[in-house]
This record gives sequence, structure tokens and C-alpha cells, in this order.
Amino acid sequence: MRLRVEFTTEPFDLDEAPAHAVVAREVVEAAGLDSVDVGPFGNTAEGGAGAMLTAVDALLRRSLEAGATRVSLQVNVIAEGEE
Repeated sequence: MRLRVEFTTEPFDLDEAPAHAVVAREVVEAAGLDSVDVGPFGNTAEGGAGAMLTAVDALLRRSLEAGATRVSLQVNVIAEGEE
């Protein structure tokens, strides 16, 4: 099974990436996922379920520890042939 995860961390800071956003980016970039797209207002990652669920666990734990007050997360199963 493949998963697509979309996430944001808050509070936002348009002048400089907050520590929790930097940590979240580092987690998904180091997770060995198939694709990662990081942007100022939302982030998307895709990969196998095992790697993705491990990354989501680390993303939540580390970004909250780094000061996030809210993490919005959406997880979708990617159907065969959809990508």
C-alpha cells in the first residue's frame, strides 16, 4: 500500500521558517520516501505505508517537541496506477 500525506505545522511565520517547520521538513526528507514536496503553506510526501507511517510518527513527535502548537495532517491511500 502507498500513502500520500499532506501536512502543515503551526504557528506560521512568513519571515523565517520556525524550528518546528524545519524539523518537519528534515524528518520527511530523511525518511527515504518516494517524493517530498515542501512549500510555505503545505507539504506533501508519498511512499510505502511502512516508511510513511514511521515518518508521520517522527514528524508529529519532533515538530511538537520543537514548538508546533498545531499539526494538520491528511493521509490518503494511493490507488494502484494513481500517482
